[in-house]
Amino acid sequence: MDNKVEHFFNGVLRDLTVDTEEAEELSEYFSSLNPPPDKLVWLRATVFRLACGYLSDDQDRNVALLKTINAMVHSLEKTCMSPKDPDGNSEFDADKAEDFFKSLFSDLKTDQEENEDIFTFFKRNIPPAASLVTMRATAFKVAADLLTDDNESNVALFRCVNVVVHAFENVCLVPKDYELRLQPDFDLDVSLSDAVQQMWDLDLNRLRPGSDYVLNVQGGKQPYMKEDTAHDPLFSSVRSEALNRPTYKLFQALLDNYKAETGSTETISSQERGEKMAFLKAIMQTAPMQLCHKYLLAKGAEDVPKDPSDFVDLMYKVWFELYRRDSSNDSSGFEHVFVGEVKDNKVSGLHNWIQIYLEEKKGNLDYRGYVKPKSESGAETNSDDHVLTLQFRWHGIEKFVGTSFIGVSPEFEFAVYTTCFLLGSEENDISLKTGTDEFKLNIRCYKIAHDKIGTAFPEANAHFD
Repeated sequence: MDNKVEHFFNGVLRDLTVDTEEAEELSEYFSSLNPPPDKLVWLRATVFRLACGYLSDDQDRNVALLKTINAMVHSLEKTCMSPKDPDGNSEFDADKAEDFFKSLFSDLKTDQEENEDIFTFFKRNIPPAASLVTMRATAFKVAADLLTDDNESNVALFRCVNVVVHAFENVCLVPKDYELRLQPDFDLDVSLSDAVQQMWDLDLNRLRPGSDYVLNVQGGKQPYMKEDTAHDPLFSSVRSEALNRPTYKLFQALLDNYKAETGSTETISSQERGEKMAFLKAIMQTAPMQLCHKYLLAKGAEDVPKDPSDFVDLMYKVWFELYRRDSSNDSSGFEHVFVGEVKDNKVSGLHNWIQIYLEEKKGNLDYRGYVKPKSESGAETNSDDHVLTLQFRWHGIEKFVGTSFIGVSPEFEFAVYTTCFLLGSEENDISLKTGTDEFKLNIRCYKIAHDKIGTAFPEANAHFD
């Protein structure tokens, strides 16, 4: 999707104008795109990023470019967002807004303190719904007067305007409720493997290898080999902006809520419960999770409620409610699968690439090479593989074999594992085409404490180019 969106945006930006017909086409495009709320920040930021490539030393062209950006942002907001407070809390004061934006843009940068000032300004000056467009357009109007023939200064100005629009949208607007639109030719009465493939195809938040992150897989080995075949980290880099996407941020907030050792009683504070519910509600506003819910209902999965809010409660139960692994309330499905545990001086669980990256970055995890996959076509493991079987040491403790999806969004993993757990068996054969490779996977899901997830992870049985 990302490449197609960028191609469309470039076509709009290239001619430096948006007439009435093009404005209608933009609205139709965003409507047909039907982006989930988590994708809106990326869409708007992408407009600004691509626009920087069309700046020139012609000031009139640069002003036209800025007007084009404004039109594109307006269309995105009109199609995909609604006023958070239709009545606002103050009348729109054009002079006040212009003075604030002029002061903000004057040094062509926004630090943390200024960013907080922007949010504060909008919170204190939310205009009625009828004036929201004027409020945002005023920022563009002020910026247009500051454009020069200096490319570096103009790029910095565009970044400042993007920061302002980001704050404006966060304070004054709210994403419209997302409803997955299945393609007319997609039948929910398909196999589990086909449903997982569709979840993959719908994962708009998946990161792009070589762009959003860079892997260094290094040496391969057999599971029994103990030597270190990777002297460098697995992740050479991950774009911080990518990890700041809403569901990614909410997911990361959950990772520090647990003790690694089994046998240590876990407690859930009201704040932590709130973080978990916020995450679950956010991923329910994404396509993979909505497909998960629709598919489970279509297949008649036992005890799966029709109401999405009740389904969130069910997910909380199977993923986050505590159970006994060694002692009372010392574990949960989420902790085991995504955070990792240590039991009997062995690492168990920890199948999530974000946690692996963050722990590697902190110095807690030492990547020691990949386990060579079974392959019927001689496929090589490389940096664009979305499934890897790894060896690593976590806090000095060895994990000889652990398979993880790489680069996928949190909602994709939750969708796949939840579907397999509630509908499938303990072992689920899946064929997955990732765009660069094809994998024959066994999604293993094991139950514990009668109705909760004990573990869930992919096992790579074959790998094809």
